[in-house]
Amino acid sequence: MPMNANPFSVLSTEPSGERLGLGLPPGSLVTETHSGSWPEPLLWVADGTAASGAWAEYAATRDAVGLRPLLLEDDARITGWWKGGLDPGMMSAPGDHDAEAVLREFWHAAVTDTDEEDEDAGETIAPYSSSWPGLAQRRPIVADPDATAAEVAAGLVEHRLSSPRLALAPAVCSADIPAVIGWTGPLNHENDVARLCAVLRSWEDRFGVRVVALSYDRLDLSVAAPPQTVEEALPVAVEHFAFCPDNIWQGHETLRLYAEDALVGNAHWTFWWD
Repeated sequence: MPMNANPFSVLSTEPSGERLGLGLPPGSLVTETHSGSWPEPLLWVADGTAASGAWAEYAATRDAVGLRPLLLEDDARITGWWKGGLDPGMMSAPGDHDAEAVLREFWHAAVTDTDEEDEDAGETIAPYSSSWPGLAQRRPIVADPDATAAEVAAGLVEHRLSSPRLALAPAVCSADIPAVIGWTGPLNHENDVARLCAVLRSWEDRFGVRVVALSYDRLDLSVAAPPQTVEEALPVAVEHFAFCPDNIWQGHETLRLYAEDALVGNAHWTFWWD
């Protein structure tokens, strides 16, 4: 295939993608969005349930044809939510935003909301104050991020996701996938998901993160270099609180408990927006 060929143009006439060396199962290209038909396909989605090794099997497509694997959970609340539920017209570009500036803004908003609703707000964010403490330090990335992603993806298929589907998305990097396809899961927190993708780019660089799965309102990431102690995890918990306050508000009482329970040594980060 010529390097400048659009893989989705090929799939529109040859659904199996044999000419691209893909050998895809039955599936379809997604063009319908919340605002109507999009000029170009946003992603390809398999018709059937994904096997545990599906993410790993198609990981090489990112280099061969510029498509990145993704798992979509077929949420029982909104079956086939990606058909008409995406809205790429709402998104800017991840590269237009600075990750720390985005997190600083979100941190101040989350702390303000906590102060208004919780008499023990100081305990929630301890040992930090309302001032933005800065980004967590980059960790040495020793493990292969894609191998870690394959392991996390297999675990999600086997133990967590309901009716997972394999999808392929045309993103330059894994962190950009939510914005590229117009995912609207965090709408109650942020309408322009490209701003969150700027943070994902930073996590990709500092922690070897990969976007592995999306549901209607949840994001699952693999993490090749997670923090290994509570002291290392606390600054990361700050970023998670800014990125998705519900992780702490509705799952843990304090940043410290969240760091201990959800971050130390954990190669899987998950975010859910109420």
